Amino acid sequence: MTIGSLHVIDILVVLAYLGTVTYLGNRAAKGAANEESFFLADRSLGKLYQFFLNFGNATDANGAVSTASLVYQQGVSGVWLSFQTLFMNPYYWFMNLWFRRVRLVTVADLFTDRLGSRGLARFYALFQIVASVVVTIGFGNLISYKISSSLLVKPEAQWTAAERQSVEGYTEMKVLERSAKAGALAPADKARLDTLHDANARGELRSYVTALEPWSFYVIYTVIVGLYIVLGGMAATAVNEAVQGVLIVVFSALLLPFGLAAIGGWDALGQKVPAAMFDLLGNASSQVTGWTLAGILLVSVVQIHGIIGNMSVSGSAKDEFAARFGAVSGTYAKRLMIVMWAFAGLIAIALFAGPNALSDPDAVWGTMSRHLLAPGLLGLMMAGVLAANMSTVAAQTMAVSALFVRNVYRYMKPDMTDGDAVRAGRWAIAAALAIGILAATQMTSVFSVLQLMLTVNVPFGAAVLLMFLWRRLTPAAVWVAVIVSALVNIISPLLIGKVDAWRTSPALTVQSVPNADGRREPVFFESVVRSRPEDPASPLEGRGRFHTELYLLDRVGVDFTTKSASARNAARFFFDGLFPFALLILVSYLTRQPDKAKVDLFYGKMKTEVGATPEIEAREMAATAREPNRFNDRKLFPRSNWELTKWNRTDTIGFFACCLVSGAILGLFIVLLRAAVG
Repeated sequence: MTIGSLHVIDILVVLAYLGTVTYLGNRAAKGAANEESFFLADRSLGKLYQFFLNFGNATDANGAVSTASLVYQQGVSGVWLSFQTLFMNPYYWFMNLWFRRVRLVTVADLFTDRLGSRGLARFYALFQIVASVVVTIGFGNLISYKISSSLLVKPEAQWTAAERQSVEGYTEMKVLERSAKAGALAPADKARLDTLHDANARGELRSYVTALEPWSFYVIYTVIVGLYIVLGGMAATAVNEAVQGVLIVVFSALLLPFGLAAIGGWDALGQKVPAAMFDLLGNASSQVTGWTLAGILLVSVVQIHGIIGNMSVSGSAKDEFAARFGAVSGTYAKRLMIVMWAFAGLIAIALFAGPNALSDPDAVWGTMSRHLLAPGLLGLMMAGVLAANMSTVAAQTMAVSALFVRNVYRYMKPDMTDGDAVRAGRWAIAAALAIGILAATQMTSVFSVLQLMLTVNVPFGAAVLLMFLWRRLTPAAVWVAVIVSALVNIISPLLIGKVDAWRTSPALTVQSVPNADGRREPVFFESVVRSRPEDPASPLEGRGRFHTELYLLDRVGVDFTTKSASARNAARFFFDGLFPFALLILVSYLTRQPDKAKVDLFYGKMKTEVGATPEIEAREMAATAREPNRFNDRKLFPRSNWELTKWNRTDTIGFFACCLVSGAILGLFIVLLRAAVG
């Protein structure tokens, strides 16, 4: 009655879920006849659908897995890579209004509408298509596989010799680490431990062996996702978000009661987890402290503007309030999920400590599910994980498709009909999902991909933010800022580690001074290992991301060998968040502004409220076209280039209500942590 670790009941639950989303996608296909209906659901989604669309788009299994994994490794301070978005919700009250008022279909359209640059629109579209397919969609596939693979493990009797050696090497490493902490490690054992650490850094050691073959999983998973969004477009995505939203809540909460029961109840959590692990801001040795949090928050606020799904999600709202309410309510629901994910990570610390520690922290969620859940519930967990990732992948893929059709394909075929556009959009979805499979097979570490996701949109995010707020911005400044920033924080970090001469350079493989437990940490590379693991005297080589930001700061005199891991992370994030703005402002003052009439019309439109009916909307936009400056009395700084506007009653009440909710959720989290410690 079992297939691998799954009972037949679990498989039936998963099949029932997959059949449901495919059916809903087929029903929604009848209404997807033109671009606006396929990509924006005819701008007809009310508050409830906007809630589910924002909740599903923001909440995915990637967040659950990465949060639980980071808390398992670093303690509850690891939650901030996700939880810092709690402070962004009051800002969403305004940002999503802007994306609704701009009245466009894709974010790329902004570059034409505001700056008059079709070249920038095409460049943004191509850049974001590649980034979204490779990073976001590929990452969603990776997380789904990591959880599913940890649910389907291979019995020990079926291990190959290489698999047995991998598991035994991991077990030996954990035994030697415990001896090292006790101060009872012989010199020969220390050399052996160094060799095993190198092998573990290379991903050669495992605490379990999966029975799930990645390619088969990726193909089947992608076909299911593709079926419902290819058929029904944004309408199918929104309907399925409602179904998937319920499953997301279920999968987020499911592990907590069973995990607490397994460790002996709520009181046992504080007894079995070290007190330092409950420190919300970590300590000097943690990778996430107060300064790191500030840097991550800066990067997050900037990069959120460049995300391709902004226009499709906010633009599909039937009115301004639906866009604003859906954005803040849907993302607040995610913040509550993050609290549950963090406690799942704390429970994992109690469950998997000492000899039971996991070789792959990214497998925490799946391993807990396998150990704690009974048949049927395990299938419900797997369906929830698939639902969470499918909802995000669907929304991202829809945005990729819209970018391709409107900002790439339309230039190649300007006379295409609505039918041609929908067909091209469907083919673009299929291509994006297929490339996402290839991308997932090249990824390994959740933490490193998560950091890439935080910074990949920063250059364009800074440009979009200034397009909304600063009329002095020029197309030339955007070109310079985007290209130079991308070279610094996206391209060179990925490419330098591929060149042998740079990867093995002693100047780039430098390590920090020994920390409290005597280990040295890499400064510029994500990890540094011996080029020949069996030879402790062999040269060092860098692995993973190269932190170009730290190298540039080092060149101007900042010594990072004496800084903590959290200080290095904070420096990177502050550099990534501020550097594009410096370039945008400097180059804008040195280059020619766009056509004034075009800029005036753009900001007039941004101050014109979306009409309650199509007739009111058409009348108000016609009045703005005749007199673009008719709302200039609303400017906060009338004689400046800054287009900040005075708040009205809705702005003020909404902002302070969001601040109160953010404070309440943070307060709840702190109270729960203190209660757990006792």
